[in-house]
Amino acid sequence: MVLLLDTSVPVLLARIGNYPLHHGSLGVVRTVGRLGVPVHAVVEDRFTPVALSRHLTSRIVWPTTGREEPERLADGLLSIGRAIGTRCVAVPTDDEAAILLAEYAHRLRECFLIPSVPAHLPRLLACKAGLHRLCAEADVPSPRSRAPESHDELVDAGRELGYPLVLKNLAPFSRLRTPAVSGTTTMVPTERAMLDRFPKAAPPPVLVQEYIPRQQAEDWITHIYCGAGGVPRALFTGLKLRSWPPYAGMTARAVALRNSELAGLAERLCRRVGYSGLADLDWRYDRRDGQYKLVDFNPRTGAQFRLFENVHGVDVVRAMHLDLTGRDVPDGAQAEGRVFVAGQLDLASVAAWLRHERQLPPDLLSERPTERAWLCRDDLLPAAAETIRFTALVMWRLLRLERSGPAGRR
Repeated sequence: MVLLLDTSVPVLLARIGNYPLHHGSLGVVRTVGRLGVPVHAVVEDRFTPVALSRHLTSRIVWPTTGREEPERLADGLLSIGRAIGTRCVAVPTDDEAAILLAEYAHRLRECFLIPSVPAHLPRLLACKAGLHRLCAEADVPSPRSRAPESHDELVDAGRELGYPLVLKNLAPFSRLRTPAVSGTTTMVPTERAMLDRFPKAAPPPVLVQEYIPRQQAEDWITHIYCGAGGVPRALFTGLKLRSWPPYAGMTARAVALRNSELAGLAERLCRRVGYSGLADLDWRYDRRDGQYKLVDFNPRTGAQFRLFENVHGVDVVRAMHLDLTGRDVPDGAQAEGRVFVAGQLDLASVAAWLRHERQLPPDLLSERPTERAWLCRDDLLPAAAETIRFTALVMWRLLRLERSGPAGRR
């Protein structure tokens, strides 16, 4: 069947924060732009890879940090929507944008089509402590976690959960305003290392989580779009083969694999809480007790969402556009065996694997990419721009490290 979207309803790529080298944003532009839907994108500058896509209708240069007042950010989105002149399907690619769209939906619906999600829910799900509570209520496994509010509670949490353990920024917006750790997660090997990081004062907003040894784990992902009441309209599962940084960061390579148990857990949680919209869920399978444990619930499209399609060519972003424009979402089985590769991140993950395992990853030659994050025959400029900017970023960091001298290289 030929998949038809309503081309009279454009898409706005809604973004808060500074992350110009984001392949998920490019995936949104390509997946609906190829079907004739006009796509407008918020970008950091005119030369980000997304801004150079041939599938983009217009680029809106609006640099933000995520430290602005939410009211001001909502005003900015409204100004963009009014300038476009027709209601758009707003697709968030970060937690902050998703939370803003939900909490200010009463105003933003003037210009945007937004899922009917309870206003408080995206913030609660994206908050690590809030997610842990919701998982317990829905009988969905998650790693043992604590959100300490004092230095003594931090020390007690470490002793209760045991070392090594994992630290995460507790909630969206706070991770940009007062980050407790850099990146997505940080592993702390000992109590001494924890005390060196947080000497005596109360810790910033941080989640302390048990560490599941990578030798005893598999990393799985679920991408989902839910309609009203938390009913899944598109649901996919896959196995993360490698990530960057290793074992804790963004997906560098993954394969689409149907996992009925995992799909059931994701559906149970979304129905229980009444979640509506796009979501990217990270799971860790713990071989020690045979459970899939929910690590993160991101209430927006995930960077690797183009890994997944059903047999009718429906991915989660296309499903969202169909649903919000009143069209049927074709139901069908997940396309099995698709492989997603994230360009430079995959190269870095291969190098890290080779260094740690003393051999090449087993999937490197056996799994041929189906979907590449950047390189695409019908849209070459974004890949060229990404290569230039990524190389410049690496060179800048190496130069800064060199200038810092031996102390900076420890």
